[in-house]
Amino acid sequence: MGRGLLLLHGFTGSPASFHSVTAGLPSWVAVFAPSLVGHGDQVHAEVSGFDDEVDRIAALLSDTMPWHLAGYSLGGRIALGLLARHPNLFSSAILIGAQPGLPTESARTERRAADDRWCNLLRERPLSEFVSAWEDQPLFHSQRTLSGEVLSRQRAERLAQDPGGLVRSLTLTGLGAMPAYWEALPEIQVPTVLIAGSNDEKFTAIAREMAAKMPNARLEIVPESGHNVVLERPDAVRALLERAVAVGR
Repeated sequence: MGRGLLLLHGFTGSPASFHSVTAGLPSWVAVFAPSLVGHGDQVHAEVSGFDDEVDRIAALLSDTMPWHLAGYSLGGRIALGLLARHPNLFSSAILIGAQPGLPTESARTERRAADDRWCNLLRERPLSEFVSAWEDQPLFHSQRTLSGEVLSRQRAERLAQDPGGLVRSLTLTGLGAMPAYWEALPEIQVPTVLIAGSNDEKFTAIAREMAAKMPNARLEIVPESGHNVVLERPDAVRALLERAVAVGR
């Protein structure tokens, strides 16, 4: 029996973000990697908030096969929403550099203000300036050791985005717009692997806290990687995906 593998990319990414991970997966794995709202060429006018996007993705899935779920960063937060709202769709999950939302309204308000500044940059300046500023965040400094070819592919992926779409993504599915799922974590029974890069101290701490609250979660700290483990250590992510989809086959 085939296995469905749902892959959810990060902010400024695309389905192509996972190509280096999915190359070499067994032929019986049916990979489905949709563009998230604000990315790609679809408007998705029905999406007016974070949970709308979660439900839109859930509605795309066939219930004729067991689904395995993996998401990175923004995609990991959408994936967590899927586990909280549609757990019966999934046999397993891998969350990479994800977090369950900000715990207070004041924190969400502060984050929305920060995202508004990114939105203003997208509205007022060339996309290339936004991309350069986004890539210069300390969160991504570990990527400076990657090859020029890998970084060029990622930058081209970002420069192919529509600025208005990225504004829509930040407004509807940014961390400031996301509901806090912390209280839902103990109710998620789906076997879940929480991945963080060893050089990403912030998200390693978040993953440890999540693992302590989720009854069927385990933590994987990937060495020699920062926040974007999909980009920096695709071999490690591929191995974990292969292990997940092979269970019960």
